Amino acid sequence: MSQLRLPLQRPEGARKDEFIVGDANMAAVHHLEHWGTWPVMAALLVGPRKSGRSLLARLFTRRAGGRMIDDAERASETDIFHAWNIAQAERKPLLIVADHAPPEWTPRLPDLRSRLAATPVLRIEEPDDELFAALLRDQFERRELYAGEELVAWLLKRVERTYLSLVRIVDALDDAANEADKRRISIPLARPALSARGLLVQGGGELRHEEA
Repeated sequence: MSQLRLPLQRPEGARKDEFIVGDANMAAVHHLEHWGTWPVMAALLVGPRKSGRSLLARLFTRRAGGRMIDDAERASETDIFHAWNIAQAERKPLLIVADHAPPEWTPRLPDLRSRLAATPVLRIEEPDDELFAALLRDQFERRELYAGEELVAWLLKRVERTYLSLVRIVDALDDAANEADKRRISIPLARPALSARGLLVQGGGELRHEEA
């Protein structure tokens, strides 16, 4: 597990511009790291919301001196079309961030459809156990929540491993910590907090409401 960092001057300890790399996003990161060899100066970055795709795009464009278009499905198709052409003319990379790649996303503008057909698609997948655990630890540290490895292991067996679920889990634990006026998260504290929000699951996706 590693972190992709943008070499900016920023206060010691600042972690806003860190992106954790794992199997779920490694292929996309590798492609971005070798943008100088792209035959087409554009790429389409797709993945689940809360996956860090916008952060990765910002880190890349700052480092490569390129441009990004976020939430592309909701952006002007004409603007994307012109940005794609400019990227080729100036040989500066364009990263288009979207929920889905064609054919799930089908622009109405024919010229844009043809250009996207020639654009490589980089995918961020849902996290595996290792990446999910690393993201949990990272979010706990960012929010100054103290959680031992026993809690991380407990969570991995009982929660849905998606990026959106991770955000909801950490939000619930942060709220529970505030209500209890403590920053250390234990299993007895986590269990009712997550159960109350329907975040504990069992194999097959059935909700798991455990006793406190």
